Amino acid sequence: MSQYSKSHLRSQLGRVRGLGSAKSGTHHWWMERITSLALIPLSIWFLVALVTKLLGATPAELQAWVSSPITALLLTAFTAIMFLHAKLGVQVIIEDYIHCEGKKIALLLFKDVVIYALLAGTLAAIAKLHFIGI
Repeated sequence: MSQYSKSHLRSQLGRVRGLGSAKSGTHHWWMERITSLALIPLSIWFLVALVTKLLGATPAELQAWVSSPITALLLTAFTAIMFLHAKLGVQVIIEDYIHCEGKKIALLLFKDVVIYALLAGTLAAIAKLHFIGI
């Protein structure tokens, strides 16, 4: 091994504090990109359906549209990916702009609770429309 091993590249303060790469930034960055790419065709599908089928639709027409298995599956995927993308984006904003560690942790936990509650409610509504109706 050379005289310049990885432990020599860290500063003394970095070695004491244990600071360094957390090895999670790349995964987070890729997840943001993958979810945004997945949202492109799903958003186009939803906007086309909104304009062609849902504007001015009666509740019965809405229920008939959501009762299709493919529509329910696409709507579920769109919702789940959209909330995951929002979760990742809000996390970056909190981590970048909130500097107090206690507030940061509290906001990150609050963000997760709100996102998952909204996701659960939305998926429950889709399931109700698909299986039970209005």
